[in-house]
Amino acid sequence: MKASKHVVRTLFAVLPGWCLPTSLFAAQAGASHGPSVAIFLGQIIALIVCARLLGELMQRIGQSAVMGQLIAGMLLGPSVFGALSPRLQHSLFPDAPDQKAMLSAVSELGILLLLLLTGMETDLSVIRRSRRTAFSVSIAGIVIPFICGLTVGELLPATMLPDPNKRFITALFLGTALSISSVKIVALLVRELGFLRRTVGQVIVASAIIDDTIGWIIMSVTFGLALHGGIDVASVTRSVVGTALFLVLSFTIGRHVIFQLIRWANDHLVSELPVITMILVVTGAMALVTNAIGVHTVLGAFVAGILVGQSPILTRHIEGQLRGLIVALFMPVFFGMAGLSANLRALTEPDLLLLTIGMIVIASVGKFSGAVLGGRIGGLTFAESLAVGCGMNARGSTEVIIASIGLSMGALSQNLFTAIVTMAIVTTMAMPPMLRWAVGRLPLSPEENDRLEREDLEARGFVSNLERLLVAVDSSYSGQLASRLVGLLAGVRQIPTTALHFDYATGAALPGAESQAERTATALSLAAESGGEAADARGEVHSAGHNADITMRVEEPDSTETAIVEEARKGFGLLFIGREPASEGNRFHEQITRSATSFGGPVAITIARGEHRNGNDRGPLNILVPVTGTPISRQGAELAIALAEASHGRVTALHVAGPSSQGRPQWRTRLGVALAPDSSADAAIRDIVELGKAYGVEVMGQVRNRGTAENTILREAQAGGYDLLVMGVSPRPGDQLFFGEVPADLLQRARCSVVFLAREPATAARPGA
Repeated sequence: MKASKHVVRTLFAVLPGWCLPTSLFAAQAGASHGPSVAIFLGQIIALIVCARLLGELMQRIGQSAVMGQLIAGMLLGPSVFGALSPRLQHSLFPDAPDQKAMLSAVSELGILLLLLLTGMETDLSVIRRSRRTAFSVSIAGIVIPFICGLTVGELLPATMLPDPNKRFITALFLGTALSISSVKIVALLVRELGFLRRTVGQVIVASAIIDDTIGWIIMSVTFGLALHGGIDVASVTRSVVGTALFLVLSFTIGRHVIFQLIRWANDHLVSELPVITMILVVTGAMALVTNAIGVHTVLGAFVAGILVGQSPILTRHIEGQLRGLIVALFMPVFFGMAGLSANLRALTEPDLLLLTIGMIVIASVGKFSGAVLGGRIGGLTFAESLAVGCGMNARGSTEVIIASIGLSMGALSQNLFTAIVTMAIVTTMAMPPMLRWAVGRLPLSPEENDRLEREDLEARGFVSNLERLLVAVDSSYSGQLASRLVGLLAGVRQIPTTALHFDYATGAALPGAESQAERTATALSLAAESGGEAADARGEVHSAGHNADITMRVEEPDSTETAIVEEARKGFGLLFIGREPASEGNRFHEQITRSATSFGGPVAITIARGEHRNGNDRGPLNILVPVTGTPISRQGAELAIALAEASHGRVTALHVAGPSSQGRPQWRTRLGVALAPDSSADAAIRDIVELGKAYGVEVMGQVRNRGTAENTILREAQAGGYDLLVMGVSPRPGDQLFFGEVPADLLQRARCSVVFLAREPATAARPGA
């Protein structure tokens, strides 16, 4: 037994110092020259290493890594490390105020960044889809445990309070801590358990989002009360009104301002990671605003995260870079510090142990019963309500943050802090097995199954993952058509767009007194409004209304390559090109080639013909899209469906069968009702029909097996009266922009307008490529 204890002590002596001599920390701790950088670094390393190891262990047994970080702090604190080796623990974590302030500063910054990350992960569309149920679950799930916690605080003996004169403030902290679910923990666990896309999983996450938002508003008001030492009507009014005004301005004007700031940093700053710098500045500024109105800075950071997360140009790699900094450094330090502050040895006192058990029971029963009641009120079945009640019972990070704030400002004692942290750990660790059991009893409904299939289609889509559009046009008919198509796409999918208008020098310019750039801007804005109305008809709500964010720039014709290269570095997902002359026979004109190769990414080359050269460009689009079952042809079909959705048009998917299909009967499918045996052609058509269903677009399917591909496509385009042919193409290596013989023939002979969508033409088309 002694040998085992000696081994444990030895491990704790080595691990916190990360192989640094413990005498170094002892010497530094004994110095009287202020805080020690060496001790500070040792603390950071110890917290990161222990948090990482225990976080890995927790995740491997189906728990959240945050639980491992909390437990790591407890092991390094007085509960375990301090009990086994008090001298070494005190050497690494001395009580000197200056030394503790260094680690506390990192922890305080960690709170803000953690709330920023939580806000960025908050998907408001989840709330919109299940707002009635989510609000009833959240409100009922807060009210019951909050009243219970408030009652516990009022009944506590004075000896357990840090200041009996501030009993009501302590009761508010207890009520908040017992009633609020942690959106970060809930969302993380629901995602890790594989239930995030289930309807019940989305209700749980949406309810947790509302929980967290209400919790931070309550917390901010409580903080304001604590600052004034009691109930001050003027200060409470100031905090409530200030919070309401802050939220209203943030989600109206603030959303647009933050998006513009992020885009400005992305587009104009050339140093490393400019967007992350802007995000941190915005977070700090909004935290200072909430502090100025008398509420806690965490509310400002949380709201900033929500608004930053809604920015259309917040690319995954930018979010990943910011997440890496927070998850790898600030989260382990903050939750480790919370664990350090909890002394589990205090639970040996019978009164505190009974209080902790009572808080766990009250928090669990109150939250569970409130959530089940709210679910039933919101229209869920009993089985669904039961699953929601199980999922909402995870506390975790939010309670730890609340408890840390209460401890730092003297509203909670050390013992009450320990009880709250223990409650948070127990309820969070109990949530995964309970949720697995409850959701396992819920079969998929037909509506839920259809939604999941639609989401699968979007997840592997091309158009659905575009973040920004770039269009290079002149005032030719092709330029006007490209402007209209981009406007439709930007409006229906709410994609920020930049238009480069090149002054027209040669070719057939459009008649009229209106300036060339004004024509382009008008075409873009009118089409974007039409596309936005189509999105609203589908049930999507956009903060910007019907108008997408469109920026217009006028460029000189001879600056094509420079302008496109300059814009391309800003992170555009697709370039539309509409310029004339566009082609020479079956080849693209040199200016089209230069534009495409300058971009270095997917391009859509637009050529106006037929009705689009007669001024008839405002009606629904009747689109023909050849499909082959390849990824690039599917992307062309995606683009066609998005354009048809925005213009209230229709799409026909055409597959030209190969020689092995000779003799097969022709067939037609309407909205997914196939009239032919299964084959590769059937599968290709059916995929596009299902994709159209997801967006409410009527897709007709056709298979033709007579003649060459180009002749068949041209014959169908003319016979069907189509006004637009959209084709996904692959580039061929060489000095010219060439997509193959079939597209080349269509480029020369097609009588209707054509859009060639090429995934990566630049690499293949450059000379010497």
